[in-house]
Amino acid sequence: MAIAYLRLLALLPLCSCSALLTQSAGAGAGVGGAAIANAVTKNGAITAGIGLGAQAVAITGVQILEKRVHATEQDSIAAAAGPLPLGAVTTWRVHHDIPIEGNEHGELTVVADYAPNLPSGGAPAFDCKEIIFSVDTKTQRNFYTAFVCRDSTQWKWATAEPATERWGALQ
Repeated sequence: MAIAYLRLLALLPLCSCSALLTQSAGAGAGVGGAAIANAVTKNGAITAGIGLGAQAVAITGVQILEKRVHATEQDSIAAAAGPLPLGAVTTWRVHHDIPIEGNEHGELTVVADYAPNLPSGGAPAFDCKEIIFSVDTKTQRNFYTAFVCRDSTQWKWATAEPATERWGALQ
């Protein structure tokens, strides 16, 4: 059974479906942990506890990977938007090293620039932009809004809670 589970896990990253990966990893780890615990002890409570603990660790691991994938996508969008002047349109693209979600692309435009003009000519205390970006697939185009801000020399995602429809509860 453990070998069948490992084979399934090896195939899951190829599906680019994080929900399936999360549930499968959690269920597989729970069952695997309980099976190993059952070989060591015959106490049902200990076996269940070890199985639930293994499941929680697996789900947390997948969620950490999802956050890393989302941050990569957000950084890609912010980097494309940062140098863009107000009203201009450009494209963005991301290639994920961790294939739990598909590589994506779209267009974006800056709709507002929040860099204050300082009379002394010094650097502004903050430099932020509001953007509208699309995520394009072969069959549809979805639009989202976000804020990006300059953090020293690079542009970073600054929206506290992006569209939950887009990234789920995990940013």
